[in-house]
Amino acid sequence: MAIAFTRTSDTIGISSDGFRAYRKEVVLKTARYQEGSVILSKNGSGEQVWLFRWYETQSNGKRTRRKKTIGTLDQYKNKAAAEKAALSFKLAINSGKRTELSGTITMALLIAHFRERELIDLGDDGRAHSTRNRYEYNLKAWIEPRWGRIRIDEIRAPMVEEWLRGLRCRPKRSKKKPESGLTSKPEDQKRLANGTKAKIRNLMGVLYNHAIRWGFVESNPISGPVKGSGVRQSSKRERIPDVLELEEIRAILAHLDLRERMLVFVDMVTGLRRGELAGLKWRDFDFERMDADVQRSVVDQVVGRCKTEASQKRIPLDEYTVQDLLAWYAITPYRAPDDYVLATMSRRAGKKRGKQPMWLSTVMRYHIQPVIRRLGITKQVSWHTFRRTYTTLLQANREDVKVVQELLRHGSSKVTLDVYSQAQMSDKRVAQRKVVELVRQEGTHDLAAIA
Repeated sequence: MAIAFTRTSDTIGISSDGFRAYRKEVVLKTARYQEGSVILSKNGSGEQVWLFRWYETQSNGKRTRRKKTIGTLDQYKNKAAAEKAALSFKLAINSGKRTELSGTITMALLIAHFRERELIDLGDDGRAHSTRNRYEYNLKAWIEPRWGRIRIDEIRAPMVEEWLRGLRCRPKRSKKKPESGLTSKPEDQKRLANGTKAKIRNLMGVLYNHAIRWGFVESNPISGPVKGSGVRQSSKRERIPDVLELEEIRAILAHLDLRERMLVFVDMVTGLRRGELAGLKWRDFDFERMDADVQRSVVDQVVGRCKTEASQKRIPLDEYTVQDLLAWYAITPYRAPDDYVLATMSRRAGKKRGKQPMWLSTVMRYHIQPVIRRLGITKQVSWHTFRRTYTTLLQANREDVKVVQELLRHGSSKVTLDVYSQAQMSDKRVAQRKVVELVRQEGTHDLAAIA
């Protein structure tokens, strides 16, 4: 039996009777070669320019029309000259080398592309809600207004450095109209904090990494090809975060009501982040075993995952914390297993009353900070202050670094030691006194003689 050979786009088979050969055509989908087109059009200022147009296939299979300016009518007197100048563009789109076309992409277009693919809710595979919100704010407030119209291949590291140095805080919106002649000048506004400027710099680096992944550019001017060649921006803190002393903690707890005392104590002795504290439900607690399972984080009333994998480990509870929790459980109207421990009771919540947690920023502002001010404590206290205080107290007790890391559920012990923990003043005085006593004991007579 002879079988005929066919083109590679065909498949050969034998019928069920074994005598007849048949051929089934297979359609091979190949990338089409684009010629593109050259047209004469007008730009925003009304000047006649030659444009090269082509189609670009997106990841979802849709084709989007793109265009690039070749030059003005004065530069290329006829269409033939313009087509000759566009030959390199034609080769670029058909060879996959789109970096030759990066001149068509402005920062605004890159940001729009980044929003469509990176700033959408991808669940556990994407960025957290708080991260997306922070990115969106910095894009709208800082990056897009300054760099939106500039092509991404024209931005250089020194340009970004100079811009970051001049950034100042945005004036707060006020309902009152400013008096005539009293408008604030840019030089009177406070300079933007180093940490904020570093976050803006890092976000620009994220944008360029996105552009590299999609083949829009080949290099990242923000990070630079080697260390020190990118945008230099310090992230050094302008002030050291406050931590509370033991006497201050005891005074605060003694003057708080049950709900606020339970909140502060749970936050301080467990090291929970604010979003994790808001996301606690009654079913997360095992009062017999005296531990809790942190499963979620609630930020701006959006439920999401915990910050790190280590954050999902069970946390121990002590008998005092359990007593406060059970005391709150006895008086709250929301005590079902799926109810939030801090379910809102405000009438302003409407249909969401009892179904979402309280705004902890509101609890801090109106119920905890006024007590702290009445006690004469001038430190800046937030929910994160209790987490830092917890770290410092653990360190003062000479606890093992790994134990402290596990209790705080940090991904790395370096963060625990370098960022969170601080030495207490009493411990520093004791350490200093030991050195002074050593020096004074051995050289007391010599020092007296010199005096």
